[in-house]
Amino acid sequence: MKAWHSLVVGGALGAAVLGMVDTAAVAADKTYTIYLSNNFVGNDWRQQMLRSADVAVKKPPLAGRVKLDVEVVETTVQAQINSLNNIIRNKPDAIVIDAGSGTALNPTIEKACAAGIVVISFDQVVTADCAYKLESNFDVMSKNQAEWLAAELGGKGKIFMDRGLAGAPISERLVKGVEDVFKQYPGIEVEGYFNGNYALGPEQEGVASLLAAHPQVDAVFSQAYGTGALKALQNAGHKPVPIAAAAFNGTAVECLQTAGAACILGANPPYLSAEAIKLAVAILDGQKPADKHVLFNSPGLATDLPAGAKYAPDSTVVKMELGKNVFPDLAPGISLPISPDWVEITPKEAAGS
Repeated sequence: MKAWHSLVVGGALGAAVLGMVDTAAVAADKTYTIYLSNNFVGNDWRQQMLRSADVAVKKPPLAGRVKLDVEVVETTVQAQINSLNNIIRNKPDAIVIDAGSGTALNPTIEKACAAGIVVISFDQVVTADCAYKLESNFDVMSKNQAEWLAAELGGKGKIFMDRGLAGAPISERLVKGVEDVFKQYPGIEVEGYFNGNYALGPEQEGVASLLAAHPQVDAVFSQAYGTGALKALQNAGHKPVPIAAAAFNGTAVECLQTAGAACILGANPPYLSAEAIKLAVAILDGQKPADKHVLFNSPGLATDLPAGAKYAPDSTVVKMELGKNVFPDLAPGISLPISPDWVEITPKEAAGS
């Protein structure tokens, strides 16, 4: 189990050394009970997230290390609190939580921590000090998408900007990250804003409305599918323009199969659930991260890799390839990338087929 522990033995063979056993090595033989608490399954991402966790615990390096129990509740914060209280009474080793609220769960989470339970919130994270937080680095994502767009445009052009969902903190962070980059490119101008609401219809309607008033556009930044923007451009008789969007399989397929299209897709991978479980096992094995807030940099996906794009340090953007990291035979709602590099989650497993 090299991924989880390192056995260190001193050079002397005296009696003081012979009786010592590395605690991490002992821990690596243990099986931990871990609960996954999820507050709804109303979209493709959440369903893929649950499948990813289930697959990951059945394969090395987690196979035999985790007894996973999944609790899915109604889409109310109180329902998740009630469920967490029941979980705490079962005294598991750890709980990984996709939270319905960043703050309302805190008293319950603090109760779990006080009971000696390791708590990791992932995706939608909480603010409780005692909990570990694992989330995608949206600041890196937005920087890379903006730098890719700037490189595609040669530092000059007019852009439509999606504000996402009104009031959503992640939406605000993404817009700020992109605009901060564009401040470095005086030739890039945000021509208009729309609210895509993370949905195909509003995205298409928003871009179509802006095109009616501003027919000259050179790129679109979307927080959702991107395919709605492509359709709006097509319906207006406008040529495809570079588009930044979220990493949905259907988006990637359409970007690759639409003549003249160029896209970069930012990923918030559903296998964050598996990463949270892996982190919980590491903590229980005695390998705590240096910081309780763990930011995850998933590779972005792009139709092409323009020279000179100034991506964030310690991040990557990889080229889309049909059959390798984009799958025309899978559902369009599948999120990419499908699998981390430490365990294989196959495309069919991610899709539940």
